[in-house]
Amino acid sequence: MKKVAVFLLIAMLASTMVFAQGAKEAPAKEMYDVVILVKSMGNGFFDACFKGSQQAAEELGNIKTTYMGPVQTTAEGQIEIIETLIAQRVDGIAISANDADALIPVTKKAMAAGIKVISFDSGINEGGRIVDLVPSKEELIGRQQIQLAAELAGMKGDVAVLSASAQATNQNAWIKWMKEEIKDAKYKDMKLVEVVYGDDAPDKSYREAVALMNKYPNLKVIICPTTVGLLATAQAVKDEGKSGVVEVTGLGLPSEMKGYILDGTVGQMALWNPIDLGYTSTYILESLITGKVAGAVGDSFDAGKMGKVVVEARGVAVMGTPFVFNKDNIEEYAAIF
Repeated sequence: MKKVAVFLLIAMLASTMVFAQGAKEAPAKEMYDVVILVKSMGNGFFDACFKGSQQAAEELGNIKTTYMGPVQTTAEGQIEIIETLIAQRVDGIAISANDADALIPVTKKAMAAGIKVISFDSGINEGGRIVDLVPSKEELIGRQQIQLAAELAGMKGDVAVLSASAQATNQNAWIKWMKEEIKDAKYKDMKLVEVVYGDDAPDKSYREAVALMNKYPNLKVIICPTTVGLLATAQAVKDEGKSGVVEVTGLGLPSEMKGYILDGTVGQMALWNPIDLGYTSTYILESLITGKVAGAVGDSFDAGKMGKVVVEARGVAVMGTPFVFNKDNIEEYAAIF
């Protein structure tokens, strides 16, 4: 009996060891559940973000992506959804936050439960996410505006900027980089003659654009790093019969600017592409979930067609230079946002 008992004990220990070894070497999940959690449903911009997430999921092959958002644009609505996702034990959440601070307690809870949390477009502050994906950064936006203007002007002539308000922090930062970019020797035949402010009011922006055209006979381009200013300026140039004489570029919404791009008043403009935002967010989540990248400062994510995305200070990752819209693609994107 003792021999039998010893034999059974050895067998049990052996099976336990096999089980333990098997647990260690268990294969990874074949599919991971991620959620694109947006500010609210029924927004074309976020619909486009999810389209990008679907594209990334198809390329990656191991991601199932779901689109969610509250009915109204509130932090409370997003918090309620996140609580549900914690209970469902999803693998990752990418959030465009309605409040940078209010979501932190619940997203901390999600991360403590093993869910990878990132923010995109509208960030969550440090402590409430692993990475915050921003569409672009000040230098890239500012320098690109001069580059777009130079292409339209043939690298010569006067350039003016019609901004929002003199107190607009982001636009002032972009203009600072425009001034740096135009110092380059390749722009020696171009001159930034003036920066004016339309205060993001259509009527004032229109009047400022007309005044610029009257004041500078050699004016070749008006740059508008504001969607309101760009729309008003395009109309002013068209009304003055200056389409093709004074070029217009800036940051604009495809749905608003489609007509002006198709008729040649606006040769090209830029803005962050929401499809690319959803696409890149999904690649980042997949890398975090599978352990390819931890998300520490200096880490680099492989983001498919978007290339490498590097985590910078405070966990911020920059997607890249804003997307350029022109006659070739404006109709496609105007139908989206």
